[in-house]
Amino acid sequence: MSFNLADLFELAADTIPNNLALIAGEQRLSFAELDNRANKLANYFLSIGIKPGDKIGIHAFNRSEWVETMLAAFKVRAVPININFRYVEDELFYIYDNADLVALVYERQFTPVIAAIDERLTQLKHYIVIDDESRDAENLLQAISYQDIQKSSSAQRNFDERFGDDIYMLYTGGTTGMPKGAVWHHEDIYFGALQGGNPGGEPLTTEQQLKEKLQSNRAMTTVAPAPMMHGAGAWTALMTLISGGTYVLYCEKKYSGEKICQLLQDEKGMLITVVGDAMARPIADCLQANPGKYDLSHLFVLSSGGAILSKSIKAQLQTLLPNTFLVDGFGTSETGHLGSVISESEDTDSPCFTLGEHTKVLHPETLEEVEAGSNEAGILARSGHMPQGYYKDAAKTASTFKTDANGTRWAIPGDWAILETNGTARLLGRGSGCINSGGEKIFPEEVESALKSHPDVFDVAVAGVACEKFTQKVAAVVQPRAGKEPTLEQLSKYCAKLIARYKLPRTLILVDEVPRTPAGKPDYQKVKAIIEAA
Repeated sequence: MSFNLADLFELAADTIPNNLALIAGEQRLSFAELDNRANKLANYFLSIGIKPGDKIGIHAFNRSEWVETMLAAFKVRAVPININFRYVEDELFYIYDNADLVALVYERQFTPVIAAIDERLTQLKHYIVIDDESRDAENLLQAISYQDIQKSSSAQRNFDERFGDDIYMLYTGGTTGMPKGAVWHHEDIYFGALQGGNPGGEPLTTEQQLKEKLQSNRAMTTVAPAPMMHGAGAWTALMTLISGGTYVLYCEKKYSGEKICQLLQDEKGMLITVVGDAMARPIADCLQANPGKYDLSHLFVLSSGGAILSKSIKAQLQTLLPNTFLVDGFGTSETGHLGSVISESEDTDSPCFTLGEHTKVLHPETLEEVEAGSNEAGILARSGHMPQGYYKDAAKTASTFKTDANGTRWAIPGDWAILETNGTARLLGRGSGCINSGGEKIFPEEVESALKSHPDVFDVAVAGVACEKFTQKVAAVVQPRAGKEPTLEQLSKYCAKLIARYKLPRTLILVDEVPRTPAGKPDYQKVKAIIEAA
């Protein structure tokens, strides 16, 4: 069979048409209804000349139309492009232009910033606007109404044959430098990132296996707070839908632990996917402050992807949710799923992961496997199903995707780890953010983890700052808990029990809020700017 994402979704829609597929605010759509809405938009795409491989931007907050547009693009073999809704003019122009957008589906409130760059975009010809509470009486972009398309377009499913090597693209978050478009084939994203439609089990490789799973009534109701324009949101949506689950999309403009807990209770969420502490901590604090208020007895799994949960937050959540499995799923836009760990088995300060079948820890120079138990740091790498490379960037493709002496191709995103004797990998951190202090390598993640466990610290990000004596020193940007004002001396004394003294912060800056990307990751560019301005 063809492992095409549109084909996989349509198989679910045909097998369980009346099952609830998507909850997005007030919108509740069965698989048949979601399929029909995506068909209408897909037929409109064909009517305006959209061809296989054409890029269609999605510039909107979380809402049902985001999911519909993604599926509609797949149906006509086009490529949906995730747009960061926080971008300003120059950032938007870069990604619209870099991705070669020919069409854009956007939320009306973004009209002014899009109109400001419209004349510079020579390839972008088709605008489709989603109505919201904002107003654009002049229709500056001469856009077609999304709602009108749903009223007038055909819901028939008469599309050309699709293939497993159709293109899927995901633009990275751009925490260091401008975003890059990771170019995948549909089949590779299915096996590499969506875990073969069967997370935690053997990949489903036949239509019969997929149908049996869809008809098994074991599908999860998944609550997803992450933005759809981030891989954690889009991949969770696809994984949920192709396995027949119900995808509950968090559509509030502001993240709230209280609203997440209420949504989990109201929709009887069985699984929730978050992006690290930034999303997990407000949930933990809400449950801590309101004991017994929320019935989360149906919550089976809390999974973090895209950012690792700190040990202190895991411990807090495990106490508050004793019957819930806490799972760190580790992966990147360039690798898909690398591995995972259930929190109860973690007994070290650094995160330890069970590696996936195709994931190894390699010597950075020779690309040979690091010996288990040698305590030698190596780079995490994945073979098998992976992207073709970065869109229009041969240099970055060559630096991330490498072939060893035996002809095996590896995706190497830059994360360092130590391979333990039991075969797990102890994660150190991202090499690009590594701090060199007096010749010692310090990974910001391990310092952040130590600081986060202090009771007065709500959030933290760590970066290196220039130092004449040691080249670099550790600087911590800390958001204290309400009413607290920890000092550098207090935090250093506390952390000295958890990490080596050379890793301790030498500079402390207290802030009202640690800057993070919409995906929940620290925005290290802004963090460094805060440090340099202090």
